[in-house]
Amino acid sequence: MKIARFSRIGFILAAAGSAVGLGNIWKFPYITGENGGGAFVFVYLITVMMIGFTLMIAEMLIGYMGRQDSITNFETLAPRHKHLWKYAGFIGITGLIIMIFYAPVIGWTFHFILLSLSPLPSSVALAERTFTEFISIDIYSQIFYHTLVFLFVTTVVARGIKGGIEKLNFILMPVLIITISVMFLYATTLSGFSQAWAFMFAPDWSKLTSASLVTAVGHAFFTLSIGMATILTYSASLPKESNLVRSSLIVIALDTGIALVAGLTLFTFLYEYGATPSAGPGLVFISLPSVFYEMGILGNIFAFVFFVALASAGLTSAVSLVEPIIQYLVERFKFSRRNAAVLSGLFFYLFGIIAILSISKEYGHYFTFGSKNFFDWADFMTASVMLPLGGLIMALFVGYVIEKERVAAHLGKQLGIYYSLWYFSIRYVVPVALIIVMLNLVGILEL
Repeated sequence: MKIARFSRIGFILAAAGSAVGLGNIWKFPYITGENGGGAFVFVYLITVMMIGFTLMIAEMLIGYMGRQDSITNFETLAPRHKHLWKYAGFIGITGLIIMIFYAPVIGWTFHFILLSLSPLPSSVALAERTFTEFISIDIYSQIFYHTLVFLFVTTVVARGIKGGIEKLNFILMPVLIITISVMFLYATTLSGFSQAWAFMFAPDWSKLTSASLVTAVGHAFFTLSIGMATILTYSASLPKESNLVRSSLIVIALDTGIALVAGLTLFTFLYEYGATPSAGPGLVFISLPSVFYEMGILGNIFAFVFFVALASAGLTSAVSLVEPIIQYLVERFKFSRRNAAVLSGLFFYLFGIIAILSISKEYGHYFTFGSKNFFDWADFMTASVMLPLGGLIMALFVGYVIEKERVAAHLGKQLGIYYSLWYFSIRYVVPVALIIVMLNLVGILEL
């Protein structure tokens, strides 16, 4: 079956929609807060360009050259040992496993959209109790929101590249950008903005630890949505004669820009109302609602707008997470796109319910293995093992398996004088960095 093609702007929006997710608006601000602010941001930006940019071009190249599903691309592009390299394409399953916990978190944003229409919690303690009770006790509401996510994502991907994914991103990406921009412009009028700016862009190197360096590399890698065959699969649908380098730069600029603007905005609100920027993972779901309460009715409006933006970011990423496996089922097994979408959706839906149960007070002990529950295991295995492993495979494949002449023919002119630097990075810098990150995340290497 012939793969439908993105328009050029459609690809940019879809790739940016994949990259711009909960990691930008939820995770980036809180890990910046936990790691001391400006010094961490500086290292993060460096690693985005040195590792993220290098690897995104490599992943795009595999998809663009192969023009098929991820597994077939590795199989056909490998000059030798094709029967072995095809298994590298199964990194596409990573996105589906991420959806096991990602879909319930998107469901949380739906809940907070509704919560913003009612009186907000008046303190951090009350906000924490509200959030904790919701995820640990209110199982049926979580499953309801999770069901909405399943229906939405399945419907979009079933409609295909042009009618589903591209159309969704044409709607939600502008909504996300406009929403974050409006909140940012308001934040610039507040006195807390100067404190937020200093926190994010005035490096205090004494606060930077070796663990912060690894976190920066890991997040730069995670937030760009690379290493799970999503960008690879989207790139198979690029128009011919596309400029991969320019596309990569635009996607990275959008992704990083939204993360920085979101961080500045959230930290401004926190400083303005006396909260702390180092609130951890609860920053968005616990600290912010109580901050919005201090704004009165304006806070309800901002809370509603913010959680709509957060949901939009989550949904555009979600459709990209399931696309690699759907494309594989359509290409290799001749599934109809609708049946492939339903099958993939049911996978993350059913296991997502188990993830919801695993964090509940009543059923959590049934789904806890060792030190982690099922929800946390899905998060850990994808972030600490599968994503860096997927990136490593792609770096090695482009750097050592695909013929040098073919790589140079596609990228030499686009990268110009920087081609040799990029090729050195994909062969040596990126693999070493990813191995260090992976060994650190799984606890083998302590830094």
